[in-house]
Amino acid sequence: MKVSIIYYTETGNTEAMAAAIVEGIENKGAEANLVDVNDATLDDVKNYDAIALGCPAKGDEEIEDTVFRPFVEEVMDELKNKKVAIFGSYSWNEGEWIETWKAEMEENGVSIIEALKAYDSPDEEAIEACRALGEKLAK
Repeated sequence: MKVSIIYYTETGNTEAMAAAIVEGIENKGAEANLVDVNDATLDDVKNYDAIALGCPAKGDEEIEDTVFRPFVEEVMDELKNKKVAIFGSYSWNEGEWIETWKAEMEENGVSIIEALKAYDSPDEEAIEACRALGEKLAK
């Protein structure tokens, strides 16, 4: 199993979550491809069995719209036949952005196996949840 983890981060919180997902994938003996969305290409989706997309809540509870959203829109069709999870951190409100994002992906025909959020800097419980998500993606 090959899993690609594509993320956007500003403070490092979502990057820490991505790194823990990689640990879970590698714990199961699967291949992990960790890439910042600024460096991501269509091949980072096309050539992998499962995809984890990470983006923190931005603005009014939405995903980042200058780099991350355009990338997701570009690869949306390719995501339709993949095992996909979404994740990210938030630091205000209740983290509704993850449910809104999940609904948007599903409306576009992408099946989301898990939508994982962490408040602010992920604590050990959140890191463990990320590792478990990595293991789930690696199956």
